[in-house]
Amino acid sequence: MPELPEVETTLRGIRPHLEGRRIERLLVREPRLRQPVAADTAERIAGTHIVGLERRSKYLLLGLEQGSLLIHLGMSGSLRILDPATPPRRHDHIDLVCAGGPCLRMHDPRRFGLFLWTPQTPLEARATHPLLRHLGPEPLTPEFDGDHLHRIGRTRRIAVKSLIMDASVVVGVGNIYANESLFLAGIHPTRPSNRISLARYRRLAETIRAVLEAAIDQGGTTLRDFLRDDGQPGYFAQSLRVYGRGGQPCRDCATPLRELRIAQRSTVYCPRCQR
Repeated sequence: MPELPEVETTLRGIRPHLEGRRIERLLVREPRLRQPVAADTAERIAGTHIVGLERRSKYLLLGLEQGSLLIHLGMSGSLRILDPATPPRRHDHIDLVCAGGPCLRMHDPRRFGLFLWTPQTPLEARATHPLLRHLGPEPLTPEFDGDHLHRIGRTRRIAVKSLIMDASVVVGVGNIYANESLFLAGIHPTRPSNRISLARYRRLAETIRAVLEAAIDQGGTTLRDFLRDDGQPGYFAQSLRVYGRGGQPCRDCATPLRELRIAQRSTVYCPRCQR
């Protein structure tokens, strides 16, 4: 599933090609996504300009002269910038074609993505749209810190990994990044959230930010891929410390890493380095 760094990489890849462009037409080959693409979407957005692009959690917001487009990549979606004459592949469901310019093509094999028009501006949608209004702070902003985690965590008894993967607490900490952040912070993933000190939560917030920034930076090295026919974005290629390495030696102490499941998600940790 595309996570926050992948979506941020996507945003940075498509923004230079779309910002300020006038939408010529919208071609919907398959409207049956997680929520159906409304039949009047093409009529509503044709002829309008894209005035800005931004991200909220794993949602992309394309601000238009009137309203916004809300895009989510679901489990397996991707966006490509290409010539509108490029023949569509299987599962290429939507083309957003700009006048005299590129086409933004949405590819989504599982059809769990979203492509919705809302009359709200991006700022209004962030505050009141049903998909966005209950989201927690962005992890790369000043609103997110260890004090925030401690304030919420001390009122709950859930595993700390579940806490930081809760989008109402903080957005964008997917399974890979939760595993890596907890390892770097030295915190056992099953430790109850109300049994972690403020100092350790501050350390955890710092590692979450560092891991996500590293993932975004790594993705940023392959932005050229958005212009290729395969359109594969720059997914996280950093050398992982624990994720996917169950049974292998810890890179810091050589102790075999252990694996368990928390909330149905694979969780790998070092029994010596994390407590």
